[in-house]
Amino acid sequence: MADTKREIERKFEFPASDGARPRLPGLTAVPGIAEAADQGIVELDAVYYDTRDLRLDADSLTLRRRTGGADAGWHLKVPVSAGIRDEIRAPLSDDPPRPLLALLRSRVRGGALVPVVRLRSSRDVRHLLAEDGALVAELSIDTVRAEGLREGSSSTDWTEIEVELADGIHDETVLDRIGEVFAEAGILPSTSASKVARALRETAPDKRPGPTGRAPGPALADGTAGAHVLGYLRTQRDAIVALDPAVRRELPDSVHRMRVATRRLRSAFTSYAKVVDRAVTDPVGDELKWLAAELGVDRDREVLTHRLRSHLKAVPRTLQLGPVRARLRIWSATRSAGTRRRILAALDGERYLALLDTLDALLAAPPLRPAAARPAAEVLPKAVLKDYRRLAGRIATALDLDPGRDRDVALHQARKAAKRARYAAEAAAPALGTPAKKITKRLKAVQNALGDHQDSVVARETLRLLAAQAHAAGESAFTWGLLYGREEATAARRERDLPGLWARAAQAKLRRRLRAAGA
Repeated sequence: MADTKREIERKFEFPASDGARPRLPGLTAVPGIAEAADQGIVELDAVYYDTRDLRLDADSLTLRRRTGGADAGWHLKVPVSAGIRDEIRAPLSDDPPRPLLALLRSRVRGGALVPVVRLRSSRDVRHLLAEDGALVAELSIDTVRAEGLREGSSSTDWTEIEVELADGIHDETVLDRIGEVFAEAGILPSTSASKVARALRETAPDKRPGPTGRAPGPALADGTAGAHVLGYLRTQRDAIVALDPAVRRELPDSVHRMRVATRRLRSAFTSYAKVVDRAVTDPVGDELKWLAAELGVDRDREVLTHRLRSHLKAVPRTLQLGPVRARLRIWSATRSAGTRRRILAALDGERYLALLDTLDALLAAPPLRPAAARPAAEVLPKAVLKDYRRLAGRIATALDLDPGRDRDVALHQARKAAKRARYAAEAAAPALGTPAKKITKRLKAVQNALGDHQDSVVARETLRLLAAQAHAAGESAFTWGLLYGREEATAARRERDLPGLWARAAQAKLRRRLRAAGA
């Protein structure tokens, strides 16, 4: 079974010198560090794996099999932010462990992982201790010998310094202070994010690591609609690929973010049909819809459970008649059974991998239409305003209906249109600036109101079910009825809010400014 360790570290390099290696400056002047305790030297031997086209390196991921030291085994390092990585560990074995391979599936797919470089390091370790003897950070001076394992590779060596915060410490101030002391001594931050990245660069034939990652796609002139839209599509594709391991690890909000990326992609295919041909993108959009639905099963339950629990918490205890909390907990647990397996089954399936490959192929050779060659400022406003008009028609239809089921359905359709219009404006904002950003903000307010209304519709259906179950079990259904009434009030309030929110979003001056941005 793999376990995870959060690494917060900085890497530094000694200045180039023909003489002896410079001395390491004392660090006891750094606030919080009272002693640098020598821990001796450890010999480490690690073989790093990647695909032949270095897909892991392209995404700053590293997979290694290391012997020596206290943590010998397989290590997968996943970037979190600058200087912060999650190291996911598995026991030592001959081949890469399945749990780690699963986390790399969206990158590796059908490719093979092969050894690409071997690093042998002599690590001189010091513990940086506080006044009370507590470990603040570990400093190591690594003398590294790198041997390239790809055809035509060479060898190289260097010395670097790593300073890593102790487990449970997240304040990077001490690392900043150490960096300042090092800078005064001429020791500067490393130019490489990781040892393997440096090794691949310095041992490659002609010092070039070769092609990495996915094909970049066609080069389009800056400022064209095609360049802008393809850039946006690549960003969403990359988000899906990058979030795959986070979903598998059940990291907070990862399912929601991956689902949003699929929706943004699908929406952009539709909104920017003048740029990319829908005859090609519509089938891909259908597959994205399937993936969003698979991801949404547990997400929708999670959102609804949180809503009902929050509303129940607001009900005075004297009005909570019967085992309402227990019944809600049982309902949520029953709904969640199997959803995790369903998500993993989707991500492990061939259909999902085929979708990722299709997205790569589409972006490498996009089905561009004539408008793709025109300026983004000319094409994008028209696409945004088209979705804008579509939303206006749906809101008008919904508001003309009497309250009830037909209006609820119409408002739900308006919500979908609001989301698409918002995504279209959001995608155009980097090219169109403030007008598109302002429209995005106001459309988000409309979407949120419509979303809260739809959530209330779904919540009422669930509350009716819970009330019926409680009644059949001989329990009081009073509390469920009370919550039902509150959801009705929420929906009514949102319906009253909608005309004002839409009036702000539909202001003619916003549309004029958007058109002017494209003039």
